[in-house]
Amino acid sequence: MSGKKIVWDELSPDDKLKYEIAEELGLLEKVKTEGWKSLSAKETGRIGGLMTKKKREMR
Repeated sequence: MSGKKIVWDELSPDDKLKYEIAEELGLLEKVKTEGWKSLSAKETGRIGGLMTKKKREMR
């Protein structure tokens, strides 16, 4: 993934939410340069938890 541009219009709603939360947590640059696999279990869990919370709020 390193160096790849994110094509926002091609992302699913879930992926858009995932990137938005990563940005809020200050992890977006790490994801852009090193990929999602570079995140720790704690970081990934926080993203997943916040995604679930936001999805519930959207209902």
